[in-house]
Amino acid sequence: MKPNFTLRLRVFNLNCWGIPYLSKHRADRVKRLGDFLNMESFDLALLEEVWSEQDFQDLRQKLLPTYPAAHYFRSGIIGSGLCVFSKHPIQEFTQHVFTLNGYPYMIHHGDWFCGKAVGLLVLHLSGLVLNAYVTHLHAEYNRQKDVYLAHRVAQAWELAQFIQCVSLGLTGEVGWGPGTEDHTSKKADMVLLCGDLNLHPKDLGCRLLKEWTGLCDAYLETRDFKGSEEGCTMVPENCYVNRRELEQFPLGIRIDYVLYKAVSGLYISCKTFKTTTGHDPHSGTPLSDHEALMATLCVRHSPPQHTSSPSHGPAERSALISVLREAWTELDQGMAQALWWATITGYVIGLGLLLLALLCALAVGGGIREVVILLWTPSVGLVLGAGAVYLFHVQEAKGLCRARAELQHVLGRAREAQDLSPESQPALQPGRQEGDRAEEQ
Repeated sequence: MKPNFTLRLRVFNLNCWGIPYLSKHRADRVKRLGDFLNMESFDLALLEEVWSEQDFQDLRQKLLPTYPAAHYFRSGIIGSGLCVFSKHPIQEFTQHVFTLNGYPYMIHHGDWFCGKAVGLLVLHLSGLVLNAYVTHLHAEYNRQKDVYLAHRVAQAWELAQFIQCVSLGLTGEVGWGPGTEDHTSKKADMVLLCGDLNLHPKDLGCRLLKEWTGLCDAYLETRDFKGSEEGCTMVPENCYVNRRELEQFPLGIRIDYVLYKAVSGLYISCKTFKTTTGHDPHSGTPLSDHEALMATLCVRHSPPQHTSSPSHGPAERSALISVLREAWTELDQGMAQALWWATITGYVIGLGLLLLALLCALAVGGGIREVVILLWTPSVGLVLGAGAVYLFHVQEAKGLCRARAELQHVLGRAREAQDLSPESQPALQPGRQEGDRAEEQ
């Protein structure tokens, strides 16, 4: 590798809003998206909410001359909606489906049926290994009363753990922060994460992800930004956006991201970063209800004034400990809520079984058969329904408990590292130092 080595990587990301039969002008938007990607010829195009596999196949056929490599990540009942198109050969791919993803009885939201996940592609570019991730976390729906907050924090933690362990090649016990050096030979040189996180920049899940992985935000890092104000990715100017959902945010919200990191001996900078502004760059009609993100990343050898590992001074460790503690508290509250629901449904199951036993006694004793027949079916349905809800919330509590235990462990490790750091040791006064030297002599 040459000393003046430089690699340019052009990345495209878009939540396509491709819900069959529900999303407006879906077929036309998919066609125009294919035309745009062919014209721009990015290195990587990472897409979310491509819920129809036929849409993926149509895009793949159209993009084949420009993007010979592609993959669609399948999971859940409806699918993850994640897919990637690449100009470069895909060496490896895998996915991780999030343990918690909403509630099956919240059918009008539908996230549980999607199988939200993170997909990973491994690419080799000019002798460097790039781990490219695409993901989509659970939607928020109601910011004032967010019943999915614990699930989204748990997803952010699973995502951070997946990136940290896979990209750094960690083996055995996970380290306590982004500076862990327990690497294997399969580590990546570069990490790229794109997707709809459904998290505002200052939300707990977003801060947890960034603090634990050390990923940089392309919008914050670039010196050349063009696009919607404050980098928002859902803006009121977009005709597909429900403006009532943005009443508290007149400029829009930023929930889609391009995040990156150099892992070893390299330095990555974001040369340019662009977003669409409520309309297609060419035809004027939006490609989606989300804005598209376009980033140009430059990869080169670390100059002397830069280092591939982030600094880990007292302030950084303190910020990490703070966000870990906050996430632990949120997961603890979510677990308590899940156990509460499991207890309530347990009582309902018990009452349903008592009612069934009473009905059986009435039937055997020659009671009013019409009443028995009338109440038998709803009683069985009540027991089965409550049983399904009980099992789900027990599983939810276990998932939250596992994530909470992991956070508790790394929080303890982080506190130990902070206590043992040289900055935390009390400095000896000059007089005391001289006395100690005299005592030693």
